[in-house]
Amino acid sequence: MNSFKSVIIRSVFVFFAVLAISVFSNGVSAKEPIKIGFSMALTGGLAGGGKQALVAMEMWAQDINSKGGMLGRPVKLIYYDDQTNPKNVPGIYAKLLDVDKVDFVVSGYGTNLIAPAMPVVIQRDIVFMGLFGMNNNKKWKYDKYFQILPSGPDPAVDFSRAWFDTIMQLSPKPKSIAFVAADAEFARNLKDGAVTNAKRLGMKIVYNKNYKPGTPDFTPII
Repeated sequence: MNSFKSVIIRSVFVFFAVLAISVFSNGVSAKEPIKIGFSMALTGGLAGGGKQALVAMEMWAQDINSKGGMLGRPVKLIYYDDQTNPKNVPGIYAKLLDVDKVDFVVSGYGTNLIAPAMPVVIQRDIVFMGLFGMNNNKKWKYDKYFQILPSGPDPAVDFSRAWFDTIMQLSPKPKSIAFVAADAEFARNLKDGAVTNAKRLGMKIVYNKNYKPGTPDFTPII
């Protein structure tokens, strides 16, 4: 098992174990399954990571159910393909909560697909776990959001901090830098953090713009 799947399985197990305790304490019948809902990128640009994440979660569910379930209740995963399209995410989570009546929801794969789910879970005032999200809760500061990406107390800044500190060891030291990133949640967060690091080191920012995702020709930018 590669480290990626191993991390997901361990993290999901711990989190779901805590959530299951809350269901059990509320007196829900032990015979009913614990339904966990989420969207997942099974097609589109993030399908590679999304499919691996789904496999890991299914392995976890199978393992738990083979041992009698969680607190005597079987686990059931309910999910839909978000097609790596953030616009599909809010509707999926509304359906999971209103139609499928899941007990809990967790995020899909990655920052860009966690962000559009945040308003839905905040409105419902429910616990939400993010799978490899970058700084998704900076705007909301939602106290029931948890993520499994260990990227420091200031994720967007810490992500590129070591790179900037390393290039400043060069001789001569770089004095200017240009930034260009996709106009999507993950890329914007990382670029904002990189800009902070550049300013910290006194570098001159000569270019700082976003481009539309899917842009095929970067010649005008370069």
